[in-house]
Amino acid sequence: MFSIEHLHAIRRYEIRKIIGHFPAGAHVLEIGGGTGYQAKLLAEHGFEVASIDVSDSNYRDRRVFPVTVYDGRIFPFEDRTFDIVFSSNALEHIGDLEQIHRESRRVLKPGGYCVHVMPTAVWRFWSSVTHYIEWVQEWTALCPGLVPKHWSRSGLGDVRDVLSRMWRLAKGYAIPPRHGETGTVMTELWTFRRRYWENHFRRAHFALTRVEPMGLFYTGQMVLGPRWRMSSRERAASFLGSACVLYKVQPAA
Repeated sequence: MFSIEHLHAIRRYEIRKIIGHFPAGAHVLEIGGGTGYQAKLLAEHGFEVASIDVSDSNYRDRRVFPVTVYDGRIFPFEDRTFDIVFSSNALEHIGDLEQIHRESRRVLKPGGYCVHVMPTAVWRFWSSVTHYIEWVQEWTALCPGLVPKHWSRSGLGDVRDVLSRMWRLAKGYAIPPRHGETGTVMTELWTFRRRYWENHFRRAHFALTRVEPMGLFYTGQMVLGPRWRMSSRERAASFLGSACVLYKVQPAA
């Protein structure tokens, strides 16, 4: 089940790996800031950070760091302002990536670059599997209600209500939802591949200077959550695959 605390634990792990790609004291723009938690961590490591997100962000009511609301198209900053444009699990939620890439190039200083962390096809596959595990968990929680507390019209009515809820769950969980802005759960197995994004950045006129797995396994449903230690998730990534990949890209000359 979703837990903002567990999500923050994952982001802390990722930030520790990401900051190795940031020069000391760099001026960083974060796209898709969400709660602002990662921006807060970056600021605590000595970076000058600005974070932006759209007005309908799912995390707008859980902010822990100032996040500037923008229109999703034009970054509210002057040209050549930032050393790094950073995003984590954000680009797949943006429909017009060409515009975002144009804006990234505009606000980067000469020699600046982008660091984008993106979910993988492995994450998409296992999140689809655990989607059904979550369904079973929801059903299991309802099962005690199938036994009436007393054999009466109201007791049997309660059982019918439980059966109705179980049926609605079955319909709702029949097909896993897509994660990103476009496509379906099936096409995301293709569009979340590492090769797909490498080709995407090249077509967008960015040179790939570093591509590396983040080395952590987790799913969208956060199966086992904090009960599964980060060290164990690291080991699991070695044979189940990494949930995310880091792409370090620089505007091509």
